[in-house]
Amino acid sequence: MPVSQSYRQYVLDQLQALGGVTARSMFGGAGLYRDGLIFGILANDTLYFKVDDSNLPDYKAADMGPFCPYGTAMPYYQVPIAVLEDPETLRVWAEKALVVARWKSEEGGRKRGTGAKRSRKS
Repeated sequence: MPVSQSYRQYVLDQLQALGGVTARSMFGGAGLYRDGLIFGILANDTLYFKVDDSNLPDYKAADMGPFCPYGTAMPYYQVPIAVLEDPETLRVWAEKALVVARWKSEEGGRKRGTGAKRSRKS
């Protein structure tokens, strides 16, 4: 799952409009974070964003597949090259992935009894 330093920097540059995005090394790749939430993964010089039923149709329409380390699909899908190359479109897709990450984080807090139930639109 390695990611080159040049690809990592390119993705961060493309996500500049989103603001506050950082990349943390993990398992040879990198996780993309904003406000303490992981919303993307860099692996094998490929960008993946977090998905659920709210944004998965975008990836399916573009015929993109899931991140499958060790043969197991994870809730991250490959971002199309055309999206990656257009910073404004990339920002929109990243914002959707952040909504998913935020919602999943809040959902996990409720399961552990540490978070208040919130509307997904908040």
